[in-house]
Amino acid sequence: MDVTAATAFVLEGHALVAGEAAGELLVAHEPLSFWGGYDADTGEIIDRRHALSGLNASGRILAIPSTRGSSTTSAVLLEAIRAGKAPAAILTSEVDAFLALASIVADEMYRTPLPVVALGLDDFARLRSGVRATVERSGRVRIGVGR
Repeated sequence: MDVTAATAFVLEGHALVAGEAAGELLVAHEPLSFWGGYDADTGEIIDRRHALSGLNASGRILAIPSTRGSSTTSAVLLEAIRAGKAPAAILTSEVDAFLALASIVADEMYRTPLPVVALGLDDFARLRSGVRATVERSGRVRIGVGR
């Protein structure tokens, strides 16, 4: 995707877990199950039926509308954070307690919170893979810019 500075814009999200991150967006418009869908040792999305299958989310800003599954999402994501193979931040289109829980526990256990930001549906629909983004503590997401 050819992205120029002219495409830069800002989204105002709700920080479920505050933090700062920068990286390339990896966007899906379907939920992701972390249990059996995300390899915590490598950061690869291993759910072979998912649109992001085979791609690596480690160090990128992962944008998924929500998670699919149960509390095992928190366990898998927490392990990925511990292993240094988690996304740099996660953007969602709804409040996801399992993602927030993993980040809160990671902050308590490892002093490594993972920024989690909920965006409105229209804003989430504007996200595209391959674009640089920055996440601010306030929940503001700058698209098309990065540090």
